[in-house]
Amino acid sequence: MSADPDPLRPTRRASLLAGLTAPLALGSQAVEPGTEAANEWPPVRPTRTRFAVQLETWFTNLGFEERIIRSAEFGFRAFEFDDWQGRDMGRVARVSHEMSLAVARFSAWGPGRPPICDPAHHEAFEAGVRRACEIAGGLGARALSIVAGDAPPGSSPAGRRAAVLAACRRVVPIAEEAGVVLVLEPLNTRVDHPGHSLVGSEAGVSLCREVDSPALKLCWDLYHMQISEGDLCGHLEQGFDQLGHVQLADHPGRHEPGTGEIAFPRVLRQLFELGYQGFVGLDCSPRDDTETAARRVMAADAWE
Repeated sequence: MSADPDPLRPTRRASLLAGLTAPLALGSQAVEPGTEAANEWPPVRPTRTRFAVQLETWFTNLGFEERIIRSAEFGFRAFEFDDWQGRDMGRVARVSHEMSLAVARFSAWGPGRPPICDPAHHEAFEAGVRRACEIAGGLGARALSIVAGDAPPGSSPAGRRAAVLAACRRVVPIAEEAGVVLVLEPLNTRVDHPGHSLVGSEAGVSLCREVDSPALKLCWDLYHMQISEGDLCGHLEQGFDQLGHVQLADHPGRHEPGTGEIAFPRVLRQLFELGYQGFVGLDCSPRDDTETAARRVMAADAWE
């Protein structure tokens, strides 16, 4: 299944990267979820959930702009990514426009950056958010993710929360003026991010409610939430008013839906019934190959 059904695609891809003008013939007709044949192309079709492929973990054998083109060839209509540093954002904007792909989210202040739970880094955080908002304007992106960072040695939970709250209040006016939403992402400490200072939906929701701005919401990563707290549907309902962006990966393994323990058809149905209309980022690594992973994503959204 990993073989490319269209041997001309590499030529088209090279042409587009060279001139950013060569069109691709992509399927766009909607079909009922779960009814497409296993060998139909493209593997991704319009469904009730608006999936955005994560370019940091999908199509990683390709260059960054090539991943955008490959996403469109697969049938995706949106993508997300993390770091903008070191990448030509003007070129990314042109390729995504040429392929008619939306930029669902990128990172304004991600893991590895200085922690905003330490006030010493708030000035740098403000500058980073300001620059990311400028980039978002060129990309047409509306969701910028931020994280609280690891707990500084000797800090207290109350002190860390106060620092994150102050940091968010400091940058919210910048986001409001730019017309973007900063989405604060809690991470898990059990598997991936030991020492992180913001864990679970309740802590994130309470911060967002206290800031009380449409420009600050929660990045609800179902993978992190499953590890940290479980009861995904119940917590989504309780915190839905602060939901800004959704990401997913199955657990264990952080692969696509259908490879772990999470009942994604039930969770995606819950999001739909709650009225969520935003993107769901596929922040997972394909376990076997990308085409199989894409078809598993489609199967996860084939609920009744």
